[in-house]
Order: sequence, then structure tokens, then C-alpha cells
Amino acid sequence: MPQDGRRISPATVETIAGLTAGLASTIIVHPLDIIKTRMQLDTSPNPLLNSSRSVAHDILRNEGPTRIRALYRGLSPNLLGNASGWALYFLWYKQGQDLVRSLRAYPQNKALTNVDYLLASAGAGALSAVLTNPIWVVKTRMISTSSATEGAYPSMIAGIRSIWRTEGIRGFFHGLIPALFGVSHGALYFLAYENLKIWQRAKRQDQQLSNMDTAIASALSKVFAGTITYPSQVVRSRLQRYDPGAKIITANPGFIRVTTDLWRNESILGFYKGLGPNLARVVPSTCVTFLVYENTRWALPRLFNEDSTDTKTVL
Repeated sequence: MPQDGRRISPATVETIAGLTAGLASTIIVHPLDIIKTRMQLDTSPNPLLNSSRSVAHDILRNEGPTRIRALYRGLSPNLLGNASGWALYFLWYKQGQDLVRSLRAYPQNKALTNVDYLLASAGAGALSAVLTNPIWVVKTRMISTSSATEGAYPSMIAGIRSIWRTEGIRGFFHGLIPALFGVSHGALYFLAYENLKIWQRAKRQDQQLSNMDTAIASALSKVFAGTITYPSQVVRSRLQRYDPGAKIITANPGFIRVTTDLWRNESILGFYKGLGPNLARVVPSTCVTFLVYENTRWALPRLFNEDSTDTKTVL
């Protein structure tokens, strides 16, 4: 411990690790997030007509003022949402595990069960979803429109002001119901991730996991959870969209209406529009997130010369 008596708390470690991981992963894959959202909002009955390649080509050719600006439109709310979302999620996920362990009176060396992991991750996900939903509304509206479109939000602050002025507080919570359904994504992800890490440690006879082990576990878990829960993302995007050229903001159609219209007009394939670029975005993003997270949470206590029982992800 440092001579000045400073000590970094476990909660601070989790928050900083999650914040750092969210920032790094968002910057890397933001362009794919734009393509995915544009595909989710396409209402044509044939999803093949609006492929990820055609969407990307259209953005690069028609939007600007530069290609880089076009590909990174809406980055500020995406950075804020992901960084704060991951920071809060990891903080509450760790606290949720501690709470479950305390309520069940587990000894320190007893592993949590699958149900325990589900409860901790679902609770963390629900709290994070509610607090970050306003940011996601602004992000969705920014990346779903070109900056040249009349009425499009020129910045995150402008978007917040516009929503407050025209829709009130309720405008910030469009898509919250499917977002809460999407909490199951985090629960399924962490269930798979924790079990894969246990399996990998057993194979290595409790030796330290490598970065490759972490990347494989996070990638497989993301594909598993992402494919199962993806339809909720499509519904949420459609609830959060808006027409920037509209003179009057119409009432939100509602979760049930959007879901039934999607099924009636676009069939089951409509619920999976943008899945390809989504997996191409979230799998490397998740790998980066958890590599940064695992290594940051290992390194921070050692920067303060503290002993840590955390298993290091080997560099």
C-alpha cells in the first residue's frame, strides 16, 4: 500500500475498468453501429434489398461533410452511453454478486450458481438500462439520419434540448420496454461467459487465463446471447426513431403495435435485420471490452501496491 495511505476500493476498480473498456470498444466499432441501426429501421419486406454493403456505400457517397464525419456521426452519445453503461454495469454486477453471496451466506470459496449469475447480471442490466435510455434515444436518432437532413440533430446537446422541448420527459424513455427485455441479453451473456471461464480454468488446471482465452469466451458468449435477444434491439430502434422533417411530433406507436406490425409486414426475418453487421460489431467490441476490463481491473490495485486475489488475464 502507498506510504500516503491511499487505497483504491473494489467499486472504483470495477467502475474505472468498465469505463475504460466502454470507451475503447465504442471508438473502434462505431461505424458498424450506424450500419446496423440503418438496417434495423428499414421497413422493406425483403431484408436482402438493404444489405450492409449498400448501406455503407450510401453513407460514404451521400453523407458528410467528410467520410470520417459520416461514419462517426453520433459518436458522442454512443461514447457516453457505452462508457457510462459499462461502468455502471460492471459496478452493479460485482455488487450484485456480493449481495447474492451475502444473502445466501456462501463461504468465500464457494462458486456462485448459474441462477446467482443470472440474478446479479439481470439486476445490473435493468438499473443500467433505465439510467442510460435517454442517451440511447439521442444516439439512435442521430445515427439513423444524415447530418445534412433537414431537422436532424446537429449534436447530442441539440438532440437533448429538442426532445425536452417537443416531447417532454417521456421522450427520453422511448424503447425502454424492449431495452428491459434486452436485459436478458446481459444475463445470458454473463451466464455463458462465467461458465466458459470456469471451463477454461479447469482445462488449464486453475492456471491464469490468457488474453486469447478471454477473447474466445467473450466472443462465443456474445454470439449466443446476441442471436437469441436480437429482436428486442430492432423493436427498440423503431420505437426510438423519428422523422426529422415532421412539423408535428406524432405519438409513439407503442411496443405492441411496433412488434405486431413488424411481424405482419416483414415476418420473422424483419426481427433480424442488421444481425450480420451487429455481430460483426459486437463480437470484436466485446472482445476489446473484456480484454481491457479484465486487464484494467487486474492492474489498478497493483498501481496502488495492493494485493489482489483477482485472477489476471495474462498479457
